[in-house]
Amino acid sequence: MFSVDVSSSLGSVGVKTTQNEGLSPEYWTGRVMERLIAVSDNADPMVKAQANAFKENIQSVVLLYIKQAIASDRATMAGLLDKQGQKEMAEIIRRL
Repeated sequence: MFSVDVSSSLGSVGVKTTQNEGLSPEYWTGRVMERLIAVSDNADPMVKAQANAFKENIQSVVLLYIKQAIASDRATMAGLLDKQGQKEMAEIIRRL
């Protein structure tokens, strides 16, 4: 007789919703940081302090680049709208 025991785990699943807007750069930065850096509760206090300081520095860098990516995408969209003769729409995008 042949038997196989299989188990799997999905982990936790979270849902975040907004009304009439997308999720903020701060939200996405938080999600990146959850995946990128974890600090053990059991770590030596000095190591833990260094790791948390490092995490805060990386978090500010990630947030900066997410915001720059959004601004760059808006500039690209405005440029494309300009090329298509949609000057008013391009200006609306630029002012966002």
